[in-house]
Amino acid sequence: MTSADVNWTPPPCWYAPYLGAKDFKEKMSAEIEEAASAPGMTGTPAAAIGQTKAHYEDEYGWTDTPGYKDYNVAKDGEGMFWAGVENPNEPDFLKRNSCTDLPFWVDDGEAPPPQYEEAITPEILAALAYQHMELPGTEVTLAPAQTTKVNLPTWAWLDKADFHEVQATAAIDAPGFALTATTTAKPVSLRLEPGTPDAVTYPASGECTINDDGSIGEPYARGNADRTPPCGIKYLRSSGDGTFDLQATITWEITWTGTGGAGGDLPDGTFENGQAVTVQEIQSVNR
Repeated sequence: MTSADVNWTPPPCWYAPYLGAKDFKEKMSAEIEEAASAPGMTGTPAAAIGQTKAHYEDEYGWTDTPGYKDYNVAKDGEGMFWAGVENPNEPDFLKRNSCTDLPFWVDDGEAPPPQYEEAITPEILAALAYQHMELPGTEVTLAPAQTTKVNLPTWAWLDKADFHEVQATAAIDAPGFALTATTTAKPVSLRLEPGTPDAVTYPASGECTINDDGSIGEPYARGNADRTPPCGIKYLRSSGDGTFDLQATITWEITWTGTGGAGGDLPDGTFENGQAVTVQEIQSVNR
């Protein structure tokens, strides 16, 4: 099962709550001292480490980046330092490690400074939820099943019990900061591609829309042999010694809701699955 929607994905990294002031001081000061005492640490690297130490201890800052006094310990419990977080599903190492700004302080209840465009948001969480969402397969039920006949309409359907709305939730719950997003995938249509141009689809577009009860298509019932299926295929030639690769593609409508009333519509997701169909030549058919 693959997704045809490749444009809507979480970023390769983002900034998120990391540590409170006292815990950050303990960890960061140890890392700075270790780096400063490394063999051969001179010149520009040593100067950079010195600036980082001054940034957190002596209020040394840059444009739009104020410094801190004693790692902001006086405000411990009133906010958190935020730091870069890698997206473990990002295959590009450089992109995954591109959130390299120094950890920065955010007061409880306040938004991160605007220059940190990759700061975690409900929409990023929604993308993460979507990335880990497990959607049901798209193997349709056929009648006749697997082996059909030339010029015989083949009915296709998906049962509502196996084909339903799916939700996934992602959340961050840190002291003074909580963020949640729920992504919902709702099936809206099934597209059939026969695997050969020598076929007719029902409807002609090959797009079977969802029924009011949540199903797609209609199960074949005895006595319906003379009816045209609302969703199906008619093959016009046999598959010979092989099979035709029937592609069934489900379109899912994606929406999300998040903390603070955030939410909206997202690009549709399309997932496809192949089924081998044998088509036999026959002179007369009794159903």
